[in-house]
Amino acid sequence: MATVLLGLTTAGTPVVAAPAQAGERTVDFDHGWRFALVNTTGADAPEPAAADSSWRSVDLPHDWSIGLDPTAGPNTTAGTGYLPGGLGWYRKTFTLPRSMTGKKLSIEFDGVYMDSSVYFNGKPIGTHAYGYTGFNLDLTALAHTDGHTPNVLDVKVRNQVPSSRWYSGSGIYRDVHLVATDPVHIARHGTFVTTPNLAGTIKSGYATVHVDTTAVSESGDNPAQLAVTVRDAAGRPVTSRSSDVRLGRNAATTGLDLRLDHPNLWSTDTPYLYTVDTTLSVGGRLVDQTSTTFGVRWFTFDADQGFSLNGTAMKLHGVDMHHDLGALGSAIDLDAVRRQMRIMKSMGVNALRTSHNPPSPQMLQVCEELGIVVMDEAFDTWRTPKVRYDYGRFFDADSDADVTEMVNAAKNSPAVVMWSIGNEIPDSTSVTIGVPIAKRLIADVRAADPTRPIVMGSDKYRSVPANGSAQDQILRMLDGLGLNYNTAASVDALHAKYPTKFLFESESSSETSTRGAYDSPDQLNSGENYTPGRRTASSYDNNLASWTMSGQYSLKKDRDRRFFVGQFLWSGFDYIGEPTPYDDVFPVKSSFFGAVDTAGLPKDQYYLFRSQWSADPMVHLVPMNWTDHRPGEPVTVWAYSNADTVELFLNGKSLGVRKFDQKTTADGRKYLETTEATGDDKTVTGGPYPGSYTSPNGSAGKLNLTWTAPFAPGRLVAVAKRGGVEVARDELRTAGAPAAIRLSADRGSSLSFVTAEVVDANGVTVPDADNELTFHASGGRLVGLDNGQQESAENYQSSSRAAFNGKALAMIRGPLSLTVTSPGLLSGSLNGNPSIAGPAVKASPGADASFSGAPNTLPAAMLDGVTTSGGWSNYYSKAATALLPAVSKAHASDWVSESWPTTRRVDELGAYFTVDAVHSLPASIQVSWWDGRAFVPVTNPKITWAAGSDQPTRVAFDPVSTTKIRLDLSSSHPGAGNGFLQIAELTAG
Repeated sequence: MATVLLGLTTAGTPVVAAPAQAGERTVDFDHGWRFALVNTTGADAPEPAAADSSWRSVDLPHDWSIGLDPTAGPNTTAGTGYLPGGLGWYRKTFTLPRSMTGKKLSIEFDGVYMDSSVYFNGKPIGTHAYGYTGFNLDLTALAHTDGHTPNVLDVKVRNQVPSSRWYSGSGIYRDVHLVATDPVHIARHGTFVTTPNLAGTIKSGYATVHVDTTAVSESGDNPAQLAVTVRDAAGRPVTSRSSDVRLGRNAATTGLDLRLDHPNLWSTDTPYLYTVDTTLSVGGRLVDQTSTTFGVRWFTFDADQGFSLNGTAMKLHGVDMHHDLGALGSAIDLDAVRRQMRIMKSMGVNALRTSHNPPSPQMLQVCEELGIVVMDEAFDTWRTPKVRYDYGRFFDADSDADVTEMVNAAKNSPAVVMWSIGNEIPDSTSVTIGVPIAKRLIADVRAADPTRPIVMGSDKYRSVPANGSAQDQILRMLDGLGLNYNTAASVDALHAKYPTKFLFESESSSETSTRGAYDSPDQLNSGENYTPGRRTASSYDNNLASWTMSGQYSLKKDRDRRFFVGQFLWSGFDYIGEPTPYDDVFPVKSSFFGAVDTAGLPKDQYYLFRSQWSADPMVHLVPMNWTDHRPGEPVTVWAYSNADTVELFLNGKSLGVRKFDQKTTADGRKYLETTEATGDDKTVTGGPYPGSYTSPNGSAGKLNLTWTAPFAPGRLVAVAKRGGVEVARDELRTAGAPAAIRLSADRGSSLSFVTAEVVDANGVTVPDADNELTFHASGGRLVGLDNGQQESAENYQSSSRAAFNGKALAMIRGPLSLTVTSPGLLSGSLNGNPSIAGPAVKASPGADASFSGAPNTLPAAMLDGVTTSGGWSNYYSKAATALLPAVSKAHASDWVSESWPTTRRVDELGAYFTVDAVHSLPASIQVSWWDGRAFVPVTNPKITWAAGSDQPTRVAFDPVSTTKIRLDLSSSHPGAGNGFLQIAELTAG
């Protein structure tokens, strides 16, 4: 229970209120802090003097890194989003009233990242290294409680980058609480609620609620009265029990059983929550009380039958999530977490893996409220570090306490169904190091909670372990195992060898994509675009790193195996850091793995998983862009749907009906899929579909329906039907020029999320709009901007942000009044008045290209004056994966352009094409010039082809005055390995 600051002393020091009544114990300690960032290197340094100008006022939670500019340098890495860490100091000065005299006082941190040292009134009182577990420090002996002497709390936080493989954030990024109790009190994490034998008692119409309460008397031997009351979701008491207890300086645990008749069960569909109120009294005087949320539910992990909740079999439709909140960084916010998980729930998600660390209390709260089961994970590393400054430095000293803290912090949550002791641990392959550590951690978890299974997520089981190996010994100690990127064949082999261990995929797919980017729909793997400003990955579920698998493969592999518990998609949201496939390419700073981007805007992958995980009728068209195509261009169109039939219409004319086949898994479950060879599993060498993933029932197929549609401007509409009745539709419209900004808001209790869309005169979102948007908030405070673009050096806390593929997001704290402006566009406003801004001015790059195949073949190389080597090229090469062969196939066409800051007269181009084993002259060249609104073909073009490699191919045409010239180039050998294009030099005159 929280109380607020009462005011100021005459010296201006905040006065912290005593608990309002006996038994209230917690004071919100998030407000009124000062912060100083000493450096961004992480070098140790003393606290700045109180009058130092570096101090500024902040409220917690606070992440100092998210407010810094992304920078490529010695103290940042691509893996952590090019955002620095450093050394920061926090200070809070406060006065405690006399009513707190005689109380036991402590300060409780939900999380500080990382390597923190805490001082109170000038004295060191404790350190805590791990950034993801809470901790509590005693203030009693040093506290001033006379009502006027200031108390000073100082916290040093040191984040030396890299301390993580992903963006961690820096600072006191979770809540802080002042805890004041009587010397006779309930211990921290002192309540543990379970419902034993529920599967049996529920048949008789009741649940036994067992409450263990651990309490202590620091004032010596004391008789006390313990009372426990269970309240329903409306707060009404439904059952209670009390007991006399005798307490001393050593903590003692008392167990009480309560009968709860006709309980409401907590489930993923109806997440009903109860509360246990626990009170402790001495001589009839209430001295302490706590409230604990819990749910009545039981679950089973069966090695053959998979997972069941309350006796109902279900697959875990899970996602992995790192803890950053996009533009908020790691600073925890309940509204932002709730928005994230509501979006995931709408995708059909029912499970979360807290990769790879214990979650915030807010994340557990939201999962409890929404009905999402949780795999709570402890560590990304044990003793052997993965990056220089990670938790491996502290593991041996701190891991017992930290894994115990993880369990104690979440042991009452009905959402938590598994404890994980680690992820992809290098030490787990060592008999001498890993096996003893695993045994110790398992014992720690079981000591704190014997009711839930213990697992780990691992990439060390892609082949069956040898008997006696470290992997074999560790798996035999665990209850189950999470597999990261295993083939279907390896899953089956593991199940055969370890028939008593339940298996699931703790990381599945890792398909990479960018919202609104598309490439090579006819290929199962595509290249990456390295053109600056266009560094994207295709959203046709076909951009895969060497260890990854498509979303469709992962869904089919899980679907077909009853014994397989389910999967956790890597990842639910994009997150800052780990920018695979663009490692160390500044400013690509966020991941491409998410089904949803960092701004919370769904990508096509969201709809693929929704079509398989949600029963609500839906259909979704891929690509989401029906604007940026040439007239008559054949466009590959996919539909994701959970309906069996979809008909596609273009401007009212049917382009044909496509149907899924009704199929049945080997154990009798129904599903929809096409029937065709998919070519997505080179390890399948026999059966009716060699080279394709084949279900145990002998069938192969896709989870999408496909058309080839000749582009024409207008409306593309998909109509989905079940039993001949329309149940859902999706529509794409061709957009015109950007004309206005449209705003829509998702309002939380204190934080609102406003999506800004650049639309044409008819209100159609312009799918490639990149207009610079400026956000003006009044009343509330603008706390972050995002657009989901992985390649961006923009500061998350600036007041302007470019739209990315037509959209951007603003986060507003407090009252929502927002106006968004952009040159030349009708502004958007919420509680404001629209207006027209001035004309647009865009900077012109010297060279551009639709696609660049490698970091060293960028468009700028066409203008470097060198004609004998290198240059721009669309050549790419993708390495083989576990399922797919290596691939390098030329695009059918690409374009390049040259531009100038001022208008010039042009009547000829010279393109120096390279011809070698992989590059050829283009089959055709079309030249267009920019007329201020669009590219227009030149008139009377005449091509003189070069006689040899890196010699000029000349294109003459009627003179034009322009700032940009574009060449559309078609490949001589599309789809082959020798049809790529390379221009060593491009000249215009």
